[in-house]
Amino acid sequence: MNPYILALDQGTTSSRALLFSAEGLVIAASQQILNQHYPKPGYVEHDPIEIWESQLHAMKACLDRSGIPARQIVALGITNQRETVVVWEKDTGRPIHPAVVWQCRRTAALCDQLRAQGLEETVREKTGLLIDAYFSGTKLCWILDHVAGARARAEAGELLCGTIDSWLIWNLTGGAAHVSDYSNCSRTMLFDIHKLCWDEELCRVMGVPMNMLPEPVSNSQEYGRLKAGIPGLEALGGLPIRGAAGDQQAALFGQACFEAGQIKNTYGTGCFALMNTGNQAVRSEHGLLSSIGWALGEDLTYVLEGSVFNAGSAIQWLRDELGVIRTAGECDLLAESVLDNGGVYMVSAFTGLGAPHWDMYARGTLLGLTRGSSRAQLCRAVLEGITYQTADLMLAMSQDAGRPIPTLRVDGGASVSDFMMQFQADLLQIPVERPTLVETTAWGAACLAGLSAGVWGNLKDLKGLRSTERVFLPQKDRNREYATWKRAVQRTLQWAQEES
Repeated sequence: MNPYILALDQGTTSSRALLFSAEGLVIAASQQILNQHYPKPGYVEHDPIEIWESQLHAMKACLDRSGIPARQIVALGITNQRETVVVWEKDTGRPIHPAVVWQCRRTAALCDQLRAQGLEETVREKTGLLIDAYFSGTKLCWILDHVAGARARAEAGELLCGTIDSWLIWNLTGGAAHVSDYSNCSRTMLFDIHKLCWDEELCRVMGVPMNMLPEPVSNSQEYGRLKAGIPGLEALGGLPIRGAAGDQQAALFGQACFEAGQIKNTYGTGCFALMNTGNQAVRSEHGLLSSIGWALGEDLTYVLEGSVFNAGSAIQWLRDELGVIRTAGECDLLAESVLDNGGVYMVSAFTGLGAPHWDMYARGTLLGLTRGSSRAQLCRAVLEGITYQTADLMLAMSQDAGRPIPTLRVDGGASVSDFMMQFQADLLQIPVERPTLVETTAWGAACLAGLSAGVWGNLKDLKGLRSTERVFLPQKDRNREYATWKRAVQRTLQWAQEES
C-alpha cells in the first residue's frame, strides 16, 4: 500500500490542503481564501472560526479531488502563518477576540514601553528576537487588556491561547492536545530558545499567564489524532498529527537546507530569508533574528532569519485596492513590457519595516513619480521593491556569516515570476535556484510528519527527492538602482510616529 501524507498550510491570505506521495509529488490540492480585516490603520485581524472552517473545507476538497482512500493516508502535517495569536475559552473553544495577525502594529507603544524598561537585551538573550509588535507576546497582552474580564478569566484557568498551529491542533483533536511546536514557540517573544521552555520573567512582564500557554513540543512526533465525526472528514477519524512547523521553517526544511550555511528565501505575503546555523543559535549584529528551525528528537537546528513584512501583499494591493491589475500574473507582464522603472521606487512598508531596519512606524512610500509614470512602471517598481528588500536581508546575512552567500534557494507563490527571480540574481550577483516543487512550505510539513510516520528513514532520503527547475544567473549590474532604493527607504522611516 502506497503511503500518502496530508499537509495543511494555513497562511495569511488562504487556508490550503495538499496531499503528497512518498515520492514528493502533489496528488491533489485545495485552497480557501481567507478574509482580511483592518479595523484601524496598522491593525490586521482574522476570524479564528473562519480559519478553522476554511481549513476544513480545504481538507475535504483536497481529499475529494485526490481519489485516494483515507486508509492510505498515514499522517497529517501542519504549517502555519507565525506570530498570529488566538485566545479561546477552554470549555467551549469559542474565541474571545479576533486573531491578531503577525502584521498588526497595534502594540507598537507597548513595545516602546518594554524597551524603555531596559528589557531589549533580556529579550534578545533569551528569545533571539528583538522587541517588536511583530511577535506574539504583546499581542496576547493586548487581547487580555482589551476584552472585558479576560485577564481574570485567564488567571483562573478558563482561557487558552496559542499561535495558529496550536489553534488547529486543538480543534482537530477535539481539545485533547494543547501544544505548539518549538519553531512557533520561538516566535512569541516568550520562549527561551536555549532552555526550550516558556520564560517566567518574560511572561510576567508581558502580562501573559503561563497556564494559558500550550505545551512546547518537537517538530516531528505524534501530537494527537483527529477526533471522530468531523463533518466531511469522517474517514480520517483517528489520523495521527505527526509534524508541525511555522511556515518559514517548514519551507527551509522542504528546500532540504539541512546543512549549516544553506539559505532559502520565500516570496509569499511577506518575504522571509532563513539560514541554517546548525546546532548553534547565532547572535546577529545586523538586525537579523535567531530562532529554532526544527527539533528531530534530540537533534536541534537553529536558524538566522530576516523578514520583509509586505511582499506578495504589495502585488495584492495593486490588484485589490488600486485595481491596477486584474491578476498577479498581469503584474509580471506589465513589468516586463517596459525597459526600466522610469525612476519610480516603491517601499511596501504598509505595516512597518522588518530586518534590518526594524521600524514599527515606517509606512509605504511611492517615490519618483512624474506625469509620464505608467502603470507598467508602477508594477515594475513593486516587483523590484520586493527584490531590494530581499537584498537587504542577504547583505545582513553575509555580514553575520562573515563570508559571501554562494547561492539562494527560492520558493513561494511570487517565485514563479521569471522577471523577479532574474532581477534578484542581478541584484545579488549570485545564482538564484528555483526548485521543481515550489510548494516547499507544505512539503516541509509533510516531510516532518512523514519522518515521524516512518515514510522516510532519514534526511538523506528527503534530500534525494529535491530537484531544481531553473537556475537564474546574474546578467546585469544593479548597484546604481540599489543605491537609489536605499535613499527611498530613508523617506519611509518613522512616518507614522511623526504623523501622530
